[in-house]
Amino acid sequence: MFMIFAIFAFSTCGSYSGMFKMSVECKNRSESDLSIEVEFEYPFRLHQVYFDAPTCKGGAPERLFLIGNYSSSAEFFVTIGVFSFLYSMAALSVYVFILEKYREGCKGAQIDFAVTCVFTFFWLVASSAWAKGLSDVKAATDPDKVILLIEACDEPENRCREIHEPVVSGLNTSVAFGFLNLVLWAGNLWFVFKETGWLAAFGGTYAPSQEKAPAPESFGQDGYGQEGYAQQGDAYAGTQGGYQPDYGQGGYTEGDYQQGGYEQQPTSYSNQM
Repeated sequence: MFMIFAIFAFSTCGSYSGMFKMSVECKNRSESDLSIEVEFEYPFRLHQVYFDAPTCKGGAPERLFLIGNYSSSAEFFVTIGVFSFLYSMAALSVYVFILEKYREGCKGAQIDFAVTCVFTFFWLVASSAWAKGLSDVKAATDPDKVILLIEACDEPENRCREIHEPVVSGLNTSVAFGFLNLVLWAGNLWFVFKETGWLAAFGGTYAPSQEKAPAPESFGQDGYGQEGYAQQGDAYAGTQGGYQPDYGQGGYTEGDYQQGGYEQQPTSYSNQM
């Protein structure tokens, strides 16, 4: 999108060439010139554009120059368009091939944001300057005003008129695309700004990464460490289905236990010594 808009902006301005026609009909028809063509083009150094017009006095035609030099605003506009196109190509290459490095540390996004701000400002200045320059170009190439430069047209017996006006629709398109580029780059500022990481820093939502806490160490053989669990496992490893102690001769009888608890307490113990 950026590249297309930039191409339309600088191409419609930089490739322009126009022409207008006038006619000077003298009292003496033999001296008349009914087709005076005046051609002009980018970069609109109109003070170097000239044409020959009859004097209607029987002498050689006079050479007249247009008024104005509007190359500065036109060339600045085209230059911004070309550099915008080149930067858009470079940014697209970065996004396609080295996107991870672009996002690393947010430095790439911060540089991109700064450059986008610069281009937004330059598009504002260039588009405004060229819009004013184009208005002056239209006035300087208006056949009705150029006719006033011809001395023979001051005489009432001579007839001067325009035949063809210059077509400046391409130049109007260049100004329109200039301001569209301004809107496009200004709108892109928000999306680039979100990638810089400054929004999170301003909002206080940045949280540094925390390292994992180390695993608890063993508390010894009698504690709850790995050795303690290992020894408890060894104590129960030899039994199946639960703990079965051996009470010997002085222990409880088998009838003393029932499912769900003790039925009755043992009443006698062995008196063997």
